[in-house]
Amino acid sequence: MKVLFVGDVVGRMGRKTVQAILPTLIREIEVELVIANGENAAGGRGLTLTTAEELFDAGVNVITSGNHVWEHREIYPILDGESPILRPLNYPPGVPGRGLLVRDGIAFINLLGRTFIGVDADCPFRTADSALERLQDARVIIVDMHAEATSEKAALAWYLDGRVSAVVGTHTHVATADARILPKGTAFVTDVGMVGPRDSIIGMEARPIIERFLTQLPTRFSPVEKGPAIFNAVLIDIDQATGHAQAIVRIDRDLPGGSARSGPSVGRPVGPDLRPRQG
Repeated sequence: MKVLFVGDVVGRMGRKTVQAILPTLIREIEVELVIANGENAAGGRGLTLTTAEELFDAGVNVITSGNHVWEHREIYPILDGESPILRPLNYPPGVPGRGLLVRDGIAFINLLGRTFIGVDADCPFRTADSALERLQDARVIIVDMHAEATSEKAALAWYLDGRVSAVVGTHTHVATADARILPKGTAFVTDVGMVGPRDSIIGMEARPIIERFLTQLPTRFSPVEKGPAIFNAVLIDIDQATGHAQAIVRIDRDLPGGSARSGPSVGRPVGPDLRPRQG
C-alpha cells in the first residue's frame, strides 16, 4: 500500500497549501492513506476542530501531533473522541486523547522525544515496546517520532527496525535527505519537513525570531501569511502481508506566491475517511 506522510502543517498558509496540492497528488500517485502532522495547523501553534476538519476534507486520513497540540483547549474533548487525531503516547496518564490508534488493521503510534524538547515525557523507546505488545495482530505500523534531536529519531528507528513499517520524524520543520529502508524493513526519515511559507524561519516571521536570538528577550512569533509555499512529504510503499516497507521517497512541491492565499477548491478527497460516522 502507498502511504503519504505530510510534514508539519503550519498555519493558514499550510492548510491552504494542503488543500491546493494534496487532492491532485493523491490521484497522481494513487495514494491509499494520508497522514499529516497537524500540531501547528491553527495559527502556527496548536490544532482546533475547524483546522482539523480542513485537513480531513482535503484528503488527510489521520492527524498526528506533538508538544504544541495542547495550545487550544477546545481540541481536548475532540482528542478524547473518535476522530483520528493523535497526541504523543508517552505523555503522563490522564491527559486527553490517545497516542495509539488502530483503524482498518493499520496501527498508528505518535511519540515525543525527550532531548531538547522541554517536556518531561516518558521514555519513547519503552513506550513503543509497550505499545507493540498490544499490537500482536497489526502488520502495518506507522510511527510519528516528534522530536528535536536527529540522533534520538535515528536511534528509535534503529531500535524498532523490523518491528514497525515506518518511523517518520517530525517537529523541526526542516526536510532531511536521508530517507531510506533500514536493514530489517523499516522505512525512516529524520524529518519530513513542513507545509507552509517558504520565506520564513520554520514557518514564522523572521524578524521576531532574529530579535530573540540577538536580545534573548521573549518575542511573539507569528506565521507568515504571504508569499510562496512549500509542501514536504514522503511516500512509503508498504507490503501489507509482511508489514515491511518496500520503498520510501521524498515528495516535495512548491506553490507560487499568492496561490495559497486564494482559497483554491480542494476537489474530492481520495482514500478512506477514518472519521467516526454519525448516526
